[in-house]
Amino acid sequence: MTGAERGFLLLGCHLGNPERRPLTAPQLRRLARRVRDGEKPSEDRDLELRDLTALGYGHADAAHMLSLLSEEALLDRYLAKAANYGCTPLTPLSPLYPRRLLKALGDDAPACLWARGDLSLLQNRSIALVGSRDLLSANARFARLTGAEAAGQGFALISGNARGADRTAQNAALAAGGCVISILADRLTDHVPAGSILYLSEEGFDLEFSAQRALSRNRCIHALGELTIAAQCSLRTGGTWDGSVKNLRFGWSPLYVFDDGSESADLLEQMGAVKIGAAALRDLNNLPCPDQLTI
Repeated sequence: MTGAERGFLLLGCHLGNPERRPLTAPQLRRLARRVRDGEKPSEDRDLELRDLTALGYGHADAAHMLSLLSEEALLDRYLAKAANYGCTPLTPLSPLYPRRLLKALGDDAPACLWARGDLSLLQNRSIALVGSRDLLSANARFARLTGAEAAGQGFALISGNARGADRTAQNAALAAGGCVISILADRLTDHVPAGSILYLSEEGFDLEFSAQRALSRNRCIHALGELTIAAQCSLRTGGTWDGSVKNLRFGWSPLYVFDDGSESADLLEQMGAVKIGAAALRDLNNLPCPDQLTI
């Protein structure tokens, strides 16, 4: 791991300490740009307070960044613990960090992804599947078919491992001989990869589940796939609705929604999603193009 990658971890991760106050992803990107574009010290030395103030930071912010960067021993202990669990950190400077996330999310891309499982799956073509936890029977069939067709057509299935649409599609993809990239909102250490599956988590590998983490990771699910399919969506409520509306607003990936006759599917279509039936899944490479966004 390079010094710059260690810097990303020191500045952008909790490192197992919930009281630690790392920089947010946008703050970290702004710092990286300022360092890149600023005047470099003439001598080879560590970053100092004067360097950060010269980049436009106030004394308190600069001191906080230097305090984060000083915790090398904490980082070493955290990395050793991660290695014991088979967890690997990927920063935006890592060769395996998904470029699609950087392109789609920009400054809001995670400062670090922690990975457990088959890292080679990040090189696969992929589609994302989202949906409600309590599925109607027709929507459950659609989610299963999405997983099976993704596997059969050579796509990794990206989802969130939640009850309902996520696990239905993931299980179908694995049963059909495919592969799954599951972006978690709970502890990475609670999930032991078996077969062709890769688990990913933002910020840390040992963070507990929270509703905020679940909502936050949805942007990564939508952004990591070449396209996103919503198997079922509640109207104006829940993580699937929130993530789908934000996807349509920010253009993370083309969004398709199962044409189940629901008011939520109709409204998402008005916002720019494309309604599709089961037959459309037979050729995921040639789904109809979404219209221009209307929100």
